[in-house]
Amino acid sequence: MTLRSKSREVALQLLFQKDTNKIAVPRSAIAKFVRDRLGEETSEVFALKLYDGVLKSQIEIDALIAKTADKWRMSRMMPVDRNVLRLGTFELLHSDDKTATAIVINEAIELSRRFAGVDSPAFVNGILDKIAQSSRPVPAASPIAEVPALREPSLPPTAAESPG
Repeated sequence: MTLRSKSREVALQLLFQKDTNKIAVPRSAIAKFVRDRLGEETSEVFALKLYDGVLKSQIEIDALIAKTADKWRMSRMMPVDRNVLRLGTFELLHSDDKTATAIVINEAIELSRRFAGVDSPAFVNGILDKIAQSSRPVPAASPIAEVPALREPSLPPTAAESPG
């Protein structure tokens, strides 16, 4: 597991705890939790940036998830799914380094595989893919945008089609 993947895992654990336990946890306890699990400053900063960012943008994020998951209310989603979606949506919308969309979605799928139910990876993939399509269009200069559309190769005329 990469350091950034581990940081995402710790951020998810913090989000899950906050979502399911309404008792306020002191910031010093949160920092200790992160430090004990990661032990590397860059990873700790990244995990806390994700956690704090989701909390700061949670109203916006929840509204977008609810709109995208049109047949699901946030309150009916499993807590792990809900928080994986929050984390992934935050990265799609607010990532400073513009981590590739595929990486953000794959990381979220892996978290749901590890911590959620058997149907969760497909659910998370579907919702985050829709959010990515609406919030991160492929830029014109992207190598993906430059791939020409597939065309049927022109075939030589058959004997029956040949003038003759």
